[in-house]
Amino acid sequence: MRAVNLLPRDEVPKSFQAKRGVAFGAGGGLALVTVALTALMLAASGKVSENQAAVDSNKAELAALPKPAGADKDVAADAALVGDLNQRSNALSAALATRVAWDSVLRQVSQVLPEDVWLTSLASASADASESDPNAGGANGVVLTGSTYAQSGVARLLSRLSVAPTLTNVRLQSSTVADAGTSQLVQFTILADVKPAGGGSS
Repeated sequence: MRAVNLLPRDEVPKSFQAKRGVAFGAGGGLALVTVALTALMLAASGKVSENQAAVDSNKAELAALPKPAGADKDVAADAALVGDLNQRSNALSAALATRVAWDSVLRQVSQVLPEDVWLTSLASASADASESDPNAGGANGVVLTGSTYAQSGVARLLSRLSVAPTLTNVRLQSSTVADAGTSQLVQFTILADVKPAGGGSS
């Protein structure tokens, strides 16, 4: 049988020179890293200081620039222009609120005109404030002058005009019988107030 040595081998102690080399290497590496980090921090700090100095210099130059001579006048002119535009817009809105849709008025009058009645004139006129309907909302009126064969034709026209959506306060101003050759005609004048464009459907 072969003999086997079970005892651990004796470790050879490392020399002092080897241990000192390792220690010096670790210390040198740490010092190198520290120096590199310090250099980076100093460079970054210097860059920040330069940037801050440039910003301060630019602010000082901007503050030293003279203001344009007409800056205040331009602001005042812009304010005056805005005020003028507002006034014009309000005036336009007021005009549109009382605008009369005359095309609708004429169309509705032609639709309700009886066959035995004809108009000789249709004119626009300012409505009498004391006679106009307070709910009409406008100061525009219309004057219809025409003829027919009998007073019944005038009555039919008055009743039909009174239901026209754009007309209100329809009233007879005059109605007279006149000779026309061998026959007689009834000549009439009718007044009515005209509603603004927003006051009735067309």
